Amino acid sequence: MKMLWYVLVTVTIVAAPGAAQASEAKCRAIARQEHPNDLQMQRFVYRQQISASRYMSRVRDAEVKEIAVREHPEDFVMQKFTYDQQSAAKRYMKTVRDAQVKRIALREYPADYVMQKFTYDQQFAAKNYMATVSDAEVKRIALREYSADFVMQKFAYDQQLSAKLYMAEMPNGPTKRRAIREYPHDYVMQKFSYDQARAGR
Repeated sequence: MKMLWYVLVTVTIVAAPGAAQASEAKCRAIARQEHPNDLQMQRFVYRQQISASRYMSRVRDAEVKEIAVREHPEDFVMQKFTYDQQSAAKRYMKTVRDAQVKRIALREYPADYVMQKFTYDQQFAAKNYMATVSDAEVKRIALREYSADFVMQKFAYDQQLSAKLYMAEMPNGPTKRRAIREYPHDYVMQKFSYDQARAGR
């Protein structure tokens, strides 16, 4: 048992400098690639990259680290940026309370916490908006078209309401009656049909 522990410690001690040297070499290569003819900028980029490399070697969330490394395998600075963004979004997603909206965000972006957060916020705002709308008929159209997406419900509601108000202002006549007959439950398509007919298309 003592022998096994000694071997593991020895391997760790030997491997650590090798990994550090590999990181330093990679940072130098990044700096040279970004600024092949500017030594001052190479030094600046190298310092940024080596600092980020050391940061990434100490991070604790393996799942988030995997996301950062996968997105930016050749750039430690961007790995650090991504890691911090994803970590903050992961913490945020643990605090959200609307389970229905959270399911939408997780379904759309199962492996990206930043996009989960963005989607959650967008969907949550749209859900609240849809709770306040006043035209029940137009709301039913939006819900029928996008039963599982509040953002698209909001978009559909706004489009349909605008088209409904437009059609209400148009004079009664055969063109309007035909558009309503063709699309009795879709004001957007009524408006489209009406405008096409008026344009002679």
